[in-house]
Amino acid sequence: MVEELAQADDAVAACVDAAVWPLPEHELVAALDAAHRLQQRLAAVTLTLVREIDGRGTARAHGASSTAVWLRERLRMTVPAARRLVDLAAALDTGHPQVRQALADGVVTLDQARVIADTVTTVNTTAGTETADKAVGVLVEWAGQFDPTLLRRMGTRILDHVAPDLADAAAAAALAADDARATRDRHLTLSAQTDGRLRLTGILDAETAALLRAAIDPLSAPAGPDDTRCAGQRRHDALTDVCRLALRTGDLPEHGGDPAQIVVTTGYDALTRQLGAGTLDIGLQLTPDTVRRLACDATILPAVLGGQGQVLDVGRQRRLVTGALRRALVLRDGGCAFPGCDRPPRWCAAHHIHQWADGGPTNLDNAVLLCGHHHRHLHHSQWTVRLGDDGKPEFVPPAWLDPEQLPRRNHYHRRR
Repeated sequence: MVEELAQADDAVAACVDAAVWPLPEHELVAALDAAHRLQQRLAAVTLTLVREIDGRGTARAHGASSTAVWLRERLRMTVPAARRLVDLAAALDTGHPQVRQALADGVVTLDQARVIADTVTTVNTTAGTETADKAVGVLVEWAGQFDPTLLRRMGTRILDHVAPDLADAAAAAALAADDARATRDRHLTLSAQTDGRLRLTGILDAETAALLRAAIDPLSAPAGPDDTRCAGQRRHDALTDVCRLALRTGDLPEHGGDPAQIVVTTGYDALTRQLGAGTLDIGLQLTPDTVRRLACDATILPAVLGGQGQVLDVGRQRRLVTGALRRALVLRDGGCAFPGCDRPPRWCAAHHIHQWADGGPTNLDNAVLLCGHHHRHLHHSQWTVRLGDDGKPEFVPPAWLDPEQLPRRNHYHRRR
């Protein structure tokens, strides 16, 4: 193996200084694909070597306390990164040979392999080996379309595809476990510094995180073109403003036509029968007990959906059509609707599909959520947007980008 790797090293070294500017575009893209595929295959080789080194106890023989620490010294990695490598090598060797083969074939990335291994381990615990094997095939196929972040999110509902009869029970158990872990791990530490400053560290549960974000997000946007504060400084100043407002009146400034608020989405049957989970407008899920408790709070807006996901009722804090319309738009789109964008609702504005200046109405059928970048992009490019047969936004690329002009959708904000 050492000789083969040395030959591969020589071949790659010959490419490092090769001029790429003469390449036609199709060869340039093909070269990038080849380099990326080679990188994943080398990752598979690396995992095999790490697994063998860990199994032999080489690290301790060399005086290191663990393989991760040894890798830090040997390869100049951080210990957390080395530990993830060791854990993944063990997982792929003992329980997920299909994932390792997909990595070796260059069809999944190292990060995707880690996501698949984590997801399949959960499926194996919940539904058994046979179902886990089915999940591997589905996840590897999805890896050809989705990045690791979206793949992990979609993996939370993998049982819907490979074992639908077990999906609801497994989702309920996972949600309960997440809720218990969040309750256990929640904490906030205030450490006084010698100069009178305060250091804040901690972990917030989903409900508290939503409250904090609802309070500071509207205040964290740049104040104008002359605002030179970084994002962290803006969040710091927003927290200062929230504390001052809370001490004085408790009122918060408006954002997107509405006061800062939390929207909890739940099904009508789930709410009336007191079962089922809810979803915050930032994408996090809540247990049934938490949903029912929040629905009683006048500052929380319960959004009730019918069986097909249509909005039946959106709670109102004041009688403005624009406020209710925006909340319905947030529930439908979940964030910026442009394909591939993960911007949440609070960073988005409502775009008129048929321009308002051209007589387009202001209603749900003529609106779509877009972040600032994609709002500008849509106005100054050949992309078009429309609502599909199911009432969800879909975007048609220009002919130069896709000659067939197949409609595309955003998968980041799908709740199921």
